[in-house]
Amino acid sequence: MTPDLESLKRQAAEAALEYVQSGMALGLGTGSTAKYLLYGLADRLGDGRLREIVGVPTSERTAALARELGIPLATLAERPQLDLAIDGADEIDPQLELIKGLGGALLREKIVAASAARMIIVSDSTKRVGRLGTRAPLPVEVIAFALPLAERRLSALGCTPLLRRAADGSAFVTDEGNHILDCRFGDGIGDARALDAAIHAIPGVVEHGMFIGMAGVAIVAGDGGITRLARPAA
Repeated sequence: MTPDLESLKRQAAEAALEYVQSGMALGLGTGSTAKYLLYGLADRLGDGRLREIVGVPTSERTAALARELGIPLATLAERPQLDLAIDGADEIDPQLELIKGLGGALLREKIVAASAARMIIVSDSTKRVGRLGTRAPLPVEVIAFALPLAERRLSALGCTPLLRRAADGSAFVTDEGNHILDCRFGDGIGDARALDAAIHAIPGVVEHGMFIGMAGVAIVAGDGGITRLARPAA
């Protein structure tokens, strides 16, 4: 990762913090861009620009960093309705549909996003694509027992599923104890809503990384500065 790209991620996170007001309950995303949100949030809580913020983390990794930075946390049981969810994305298409989950937290990310009144995406300009699935694989979270069935059914949908591995070569395990199949579509994903339904119909699939109709705003940092993308009107 180049320093310039890291700078863009930081700029996007800082711009997203403009939407945060004191007293809010926030969904705290996971990933290389979302971590800058935590740093900025901690700074604002420390100097008094923000007060009485509570965050619901989307992963154990985010929770650990938030605790280290002194950001108050809650569970969804304690704060079931969130004001904002702020998270990164692996792909953003022109309709503001997303692929997420390369960080392995897609299930909790989707639950937190669905619990929020508004979802804001922070990213750098490399994440913008003309069509979902052209650069990033689509992560599909599956219970271990269902892997053989899920691999076969996903292949029949036109993709190449690959079991995600940890650094030591073992199967990657999510915070919820499941595995991930990273699915490559040669020419990208055509009908995202049809694929959403087809994947959810496979027994043993817990969730997938397409976030359809969920993001309201994307804050994208590029060489020309910050671009704010809003969901197209229906």
